[in-house]
Amino acid sequence: MSSRERHLERLSDADVDVLVVGGGINGAVAAAALAGHGVSVAMVERNDFASFTSQESSNLVWGGFKYLENYELPLVYKLCKSRNHLMKTYPTRMSELGFLATLDRTSPFPPWLAALGSVGYWMIGMFHTRRPAYFRPQGIEAAEPVVNTATARGGIEYMDAYLKDNDARFVFEFIRSAGELGAITVNYCDLTATERTATGWTATVTDTETGTEHTVRAKAIVNAAGPFVDGLSEQWGLQTDHRIVYSKGIHLVVPRINDSERVLAFFDDTQRLFYVIPMAHRSVIGTTDTRTGDPYSEVTDEDISFVLEQINARLDLEHPITPDDIIGTRSGVRPLVVDNDGDDRENIDWTSLSRKHAMEADADAKVVTIFGGKLTDCLNVGEEVVDAVRSLGLTVGAEERWFGEPDDATRDRFMARAARLGLDRPPRHERGASAAEVIWRQHGMRSFDVLDAIDADASMAEYAFGTGDTLRAELAVFAEHEFVVHLDDFVRRRTKLRLIERDEILASDPGLKEAAKVLFGDRADTELATLLP
Repeated sequence: MSSRERHLERLSDADVDVLVVGGGINGAVAAAALAGHGVSVAMVERNDFASFTSQESSNLVWGGFKYLENYELPLVYKLCKSRNHLMKTYPTRMSELGFLATLDRTSPFPPWLAALGSVGYWMIGMFHTRRPAYFRPQGIEAAEPVVNTATARGGIEYMDAYLKDNDARFVFEFIRSAGELGAITVNYCDLTATERTATGWTATVTDTETGTEHTVRAKAIVNAAGPFVDGLSEQWGLQTDHRIVYSKGIHLVVPRINDSERVLAFFDDTQRLFYVIPMAHRSVIGTTDTRTGDPYSEVTDEDISFVLEQINARLDLEHPITPDDIIGTRSGVRPLVVDNDGDDRENIDWTSLSRKHAMEADADAKVVTIFGGKLTDCLNVGEEVVDAVRSLGLTVGAEERWFGEPDDATRDRFMARAARLGLDRPPRHERGASAAEVIWRQHGMRSFDVLDAIDADASMAEYAFGTGDTLRAELAVFAEHEFVVHLDDFVRRRTKLRLIERDEILASDPGLKEAAKVLFGDRADTELATLLP
């Protein structure tokens, strides 16, 4: 029986303290933090975990350098503190890297002022990263020859961090942690009905794969529906002090632009920051910032033209990047928090809004609502949810460790055993790592299951696909323990295969057929057909 099947069994006719609605980063950390404080939790997501906003980020873990422009110093301090904590507790999942910002005629401020800001940012971040640096145009060209410095006035490099894998994979870290602490976590389960009762809430949750309905009774609900929180609040008749507006951002995945593990930062012609971000042997260009009233978004031809025009003007390439070079696209909305003061959303100066979050606890309705937020702030969100649930009158126990990687001794034991199996070899697509390190990042304690499979059959150490670094031995772990229901769950969120390779290449990869058989059994052919409809 797979993990999802076991959790579905527990979901049926469940009595819990808290029902968490939404399986993005906010819902995942809410479930993990509450379970880590002894609160019984069920978390449901109507699609796959992290399948909406949380899979469309820039994969950056950063303190918000650009928020200094609006003098949001307390927010920057809070985000830097959270970034530092994440870097310390997830040392293999994320890595420090430099952001080299080239400042030219489109920049809203001169290089000297940016340099002062970078020093201030480093100080606010408690000197946790390497110190910033100032670059003259010739220094930029020497460090990154691909940058066009013809109109550059100078540049700065400051430090932040990024996820070595992908955002959705990191969200699953908390799903896994919540489950290990006793929480029920289920994807593809839609909240189809709710009723307030004398003791809290009774909810009907429908498994969208089978149509089976499950009844869940909870003393309280956490609304972690991301861009859809307002709809649930309205459905439940709640009056909130905050609401959400949307900003659309897109990314284009292209062949690797620069050789270094460094982010290239530029201001576009509208004076908004955009980046070239490393992802394995690819580069990710983005993000844009476009006002929208629809939580559902897509990459348009106009978006592509704008991004390519901006990046080609700022790079010194032998051949400009064209639409034919695009390997994949990403599009999502940022749910931005504003006061619910009755003003028309169109009148809000949304371009100045930061990615802060807000949390409200309605003691009468027994509902906690999470507005906005970002991946960097996730640990703060988790702890604030615990405090909010406590304020509703529920019993909250002492904290058990609910985040972070296994201890160093366990990791060292894994690495020593992996080396004996030849997994200290470098992976195909990542610099400065080993195949063992990639496995450890992906699976944590389940990495030992991978080694067991290789011990039993040496061929399991072979790569499963013509691209990426997934081994054949990992497929059973994905199938049994990671709630993979559809092929896209696997190639887009549990791994980054669909982010770094074209669909037609993946579909023609002979390894995909074997993977589908392990993951889906008799449904393999049906799932394979979904990759190229």
